[in-house]
Amino acid sequence: MKHRKTGARKKAGGGRLRRALPAVLLGLLVLAGWEGAVRLFGIPSFLLPGPVEIAGAFWEARALLLEHSIPTAFEAIVGFLCAAVTGVVSGFLINRSALMERALYPWLVASQAVPIIALAPVLVTWFGYGPVPKVIVVTLFCFFPITVATADGLRSIDPELIRLMRSFGATGWRVFSMVEVPGALPFLFGGFRLAVTYCVIGAVTGEWVGSSEGLGFLINADKSQFEIARLFAEIGILSFMGVGLFLLVAGLQRLVAPWTLRRNG
Repeated sequence: MKHRKTGARKKAGGGRLRRALPAVLLGLLVLAGWEGAVRLFGIPSFLLPGPVEIAGAFWEARALLLEHSIPTAFEAIVGFLCAAVTGVVSGFLINRSALMERALYPWLVASQAVPIIALAPVLVTWFGYGPVPKVIVVTLFCFFPITVATADGLRSIDPELIRLMRSFGATGWRVFSMVEVPGALPFLFGGFRLAVTYCVIGAVTGEWVGSSEGLGFLINADKSQFEIARLFAEIGILSFMGVGLFLLVAGLQRLVAPWTLRRNG
């Protein structure tokens, strides 16, 4: 039995590796072509540094980059968690009450028409240059998709199944925990995966407007000093940070709700 489980794990790991291989090969091909083009056409580094030069700039400034990556990651994660809590609560209220839906939904849609970057300077004026305005910006970026996903997930539940549970004397809490939550989780994790890709963008947007630390602050400084290779290194870190958070949410989904992955194929 133990051998069969080990074999199944190895088979699953090999399958994931095969699925990731095309993306890895494409990335290596793009990097090789990029480096070759820079060398072949003699493109100056202040216009477009090659991957080798960017890697060198990253290694030379690794301590500085790590120092500024920590506040950006903190703002992104805390803002996403705040958006997850407020978004789930708002989606639940919208689903439960037609009055709340009529009251909240128009304002939710209107909030997406306001450029968040236009609100960021106001938030900096109110809350200063610390992490609070950046966390609020991230929350505003991530809040809407989680709210909509929660409301749509709860709406997708078959009402006949709810009526059947109630006919057997199930309490409201039991119906919610045994029927509505499992049924809404595929939508909810879809909203989480979408929102988590925005949280790094939100953190950097807040840092661009006003900050004394973070990768957004460092990008502004390096742009003015024409440290283009290091700037590309910072962009790469932000990309890896976003991918890492996405994979973290996907791993949480695999752990908490594996049936949603089977349902989604």
